[in-house]
Amino acid sequence: MDAPRLVFDTNVLLDLWLFDDPTAQPLRLALEGGLVQALRSASCDAEFAEVLARDRFGLDASGRERLLARWIACSEPIDGVLPAPLVCADPDDQKFLDAAFSARATALLTRDKALLQLASRAAVAGLAICTPAAALGRGELSGLVA
Repeated sequence: MDAPRLVFDTNVLLDLWLFDDPTAQPLRLALEGGLVQALRSASCDAEFAEVLARDRFGLDASGRERLLARWIACSEPIDGVLPAPLVCADPDDQKFLDAAFSARATALLTRDKALLQLASRAAVAGLAICTPAAALGRGELSGLVA
């Protein structure tokens, strides 16, 4: 069985490593253990870097670099990102849809309401859009939970 191909939005990446959210631990372990194929685009990486630099997170340059390096080490870049067949109501989130469709991802993991509202339409096109908890509890990633 092929590893699920996943795109993560920025909030999910923050849950995985910055906030160390216990509900995200199975996903983080699967990601770091190579049980899922994480995919990233340059624009998604740029947003993650910009968010990590915000004062409210209190990260210095080395802390930001460490988190970005961790993400890059367990993910693969997407070449040739094209516009998705769906348009997100929030233009700032379109990059995640574009990345997921361009990479032919299994799922886009997000907690963003604008992206989650597109879940049924995306499913018709072969992309699951769901929260990490939903992905781990049922569906594509349920086998990753002990």
